[in-house]
Amino acid sequence: MATECFRITYDSPECDARLGEVITPHGTFETPIFMPVGTQATVKGMTPEEMERNGAQIILNNTYHLYLRPGHDLIRQAGGLHAFQGWYKPILTDSGGFQVFSLSSFRKITEEGVQFQAHHDGAYHMLTPEKVMDIQQALGSDIAMAFDECPPPDCGYEYAKKSNKITLDWARRCKKHHATIPHPTTPGQLLFGICQGNIYTDLRAESTRAIVDLDFDGNAIGGLSVGEEKNATREMVQLACEIYPPTKPRYLMGVGYPEDIVEAVAMGVDMFDCVVPTRYARNGTVFTHTGKLVLRHAARKEEFFPIEEDCECYTCQNFSRAYLKHLFQTHEMLGPRLATWHNIYFWQKFTRNMRAAIRENRFLSWKQAFLEKYLSSENSDH
Repeated sequence: MATECFRITYDSPECDARLGEVITPHGTFETPIFMPVGTQATVKGMTPEEMERNGAQIILNNTYHLYLRPGHDLIRQAGGLHAFQGWYKPILTDSGGFQVFSLSSFRKITEEGVQFQAHHDGAYHMLTPEKVMDIQQALGSDIAMAFDECPPPDCGYEYAKKSNKITLDWARRCKKHHATIPHPTTPGQLLFGICQGNIYTDLRAESTRAIVDLDFDGNAIGGLSVGEEKNATREMVQLACEIYPPTKPRYLMGVGYPEDIVEAVAMGVDMFDCVVPTRYARNGTVFTHTGKLVLRHAARKEEFFPIEEDCECYTCQNFSRAYLKHLFQTHEMLGPRLATWHNIYFWQKFTRNMRAAIRENRFLSWKQAFLEKYLSSENSDH
């Protein structure tokens, strides 16, 4: 039986957007929420204290990478992910299904599980649903994800249908095994299921209904934003949200651009994650309310003002665009750190503002105004 871990605190009268709270062993976080990605048990360039100062309530760690290095047994010995990385708020671990999908030329999928060749040393490994549950329990995350197969965006109908069958079988095995692990690192760990189905309407609906029937603690929408058209993505999100029960959190995996988040929130999605804020920052691009800004551009050289004048993040309160350009030009490590600080803050403020707009019954007007400004081609530095 699923745990009662979610409460809706407000339903928007304008659309399907809602406010909620997810209760986990390491605290409660508000929804809609954006989860920064800390692949290797660290949000690249940021300390846990800095993440808290930026308003992060939950982060995502990656099961595949942590299984390979340093290994889940070592992290268990350290007391779990929270003690290991010094972050004592909630943590979600993904199942590794997407990473295995990314290793298409180095893996073999069977009904039993996935055999793959590690990206860093070429060693062979086998992941099964049961092993993935054991790994995530050892890691001690607050929310674990069921093991799934993420089919490629250009796969045919028959492949997607076969993939659905495997994902559903693995979901059943995950649910069964997760309930039997005798000594979890984090007692009360939640388990979310994932629907697949590619962009085939009947397969997506079939997968979503099957996940509902398994009664997970929360429900995720997987296999999207991997190369398909955005209209197809939104159609699949809408379909899943109509089938998933409103009484459980809905998580759209791997989606994190602001324009995509606001559209999905209007459909009833509660949780998001993406590497966009940190990856772009490391390469010298920051996000503003008028679009992306490339710090390396020559135009930044004499811009002795912050990324955004009204931004309250540490970077904008203390440094100019000209200084940030200089840091990137000279390959100083402070450049990516300060850019990451701003981007993490931007996403957290963005979601805070969105929650406030829902609470005050002005979400649709806020959404329209945000998108008009953010997507303005004359302001966005692509």
